[in-house]
Amino acid sequence: MRILICEDSVLLREGIVRLVADAGHEVVAALPDASRLDEEVAATSPDLAILDVRLPPTFTDEGIRAALRLRAAHPDLAVLVLSQYVEERYATELIAANTGGLGYLLKDRVADVEEFLGSIETVGSGGTVLDPEVVAQLLTRRQRDSKLSRLTERESQVLALMAEGRSNQAIAKALYISEGSVEKHISSLFLKLDLEPDTSGNRRVLAVLAHLDSHPNA
Repeated sequence: MRILICEDSVLLREGIVRLVADAGHEVVAALPDASRLDEEVAATSPDLAILDVRLPPTFTDEGIRAALRLRAAHPDLAVLVLSQYVEERYATELIAANTGGLGYLLKDRVADVEEFLGSIETVGSGGTVLDPEVVAQLLTRRQRDSKLSRLTERESQVLALMAEGRSNQAIAKALYISEGSVEKHISSLFLKLDLEPDTSGNRRVLAVLAHLDSHPNA
């Protein structure tokens, strides 16, 4: 996989370069800021861009704005965003604007090399990977939503695991229930959230989060 990295921390940037290179991927560019990002993407045609949410000069939202801009210009470009903390507004904006090939992880996840490399593979192949903490905060913020309140405790658990991008098999294993039970819970929660049942991994994650975001708390 051809990977472009944009991260202002030298240590983290070089660490990611080493990790992905050792895993057999090609690093086509490693940038300290977004000033040359668009030009480098056009010149190198990466399969995946790994971006920090906050980049120089203001360290506010340069990275997330760059991610949204890149996806608009290059719809097939997979994007993995890294953040020091849960930036809820940014996470919501990015998730709602895309339909796969998307990841939003806290930087702590990079320390788990196997998990981080797995996330790169998933996002690079068109999948969706959302940090559990991001998912938890997005769901907690909307816990009083009238539609969300219709869910049973088990359905809420299934929804949270779905939003992390887990397969039905993985959800069943995490909750110690059968895959058949998971399928029934998914069908039920989609009905309660006024969503058509969908077995496509990316679409169901994004549809659920987009729906929840479109019904903010009063």
